[in-house]
Amino acid sequence: MKRFHGLLVGLRVVILNPREAYELYNSGFYGKPLGIPKPKPGERFEAPLELDLVEACYLAEKGLLEVEDPEGRLISAEELARRAEEAMPRFRMLYPVYRDLREAGLVVRSGMKFGSDFSVYTKGPGLEHAPYLVQVIGYREEINPLDLVRAGRLSHSVRKRLLIAAIDEETNRITYIMLKWSKP
Repeated sequence: MKRFHGLLVGLRVVILNPREAYELYNSGFYGKPLGIPKPKPGERFEAPLELDLVEACYLAEKGLLEVEDPEGRLISAEELARRAEEAMPRFRMLYPVYRDLREAGLVVRSGMKFGSDFSVYTKGPGLEHAPYLVQVIGYREEINPLDLVRAGRLSHSVRKRLLIAAIDEETNRITYIMLKWSKP
């Protein structure tokens, strides 16, 4: 597959070339086209594409993205990950989960509007509503029962299943736990 070129701008990587932006977006629903809220699958757009640091690191690790810093220097996938770790306190937990879900063939997007780390699609945005919300926690992290109930009720109210991705930060081993409301 082709290697795309992006520019690191703050906490984002921007694909400035609209043709490359369109091609990358349509190769797996990566990023968000600037100024286009919800592009329909296959719908042509002429806009730059904005990637968050997690997805940019994934694409760089796969050799699909080269990233230039603001000074015009190309930075390695390792350097991009180091910068992401500095900028995002939870990057070391989020990234392995993102990579694991993508490697399973799922489309992973930000879950911020649902109060979770990720929203996950089996087909992609515009083709379906995301069936899953994913909340990432550390293996040794205490879970507040009230937060768990809140997350469960929210996911139920938006008709999504809640996955807790518990990650061992030393080994990156991930255990998924699905929570689903049931009637007594």
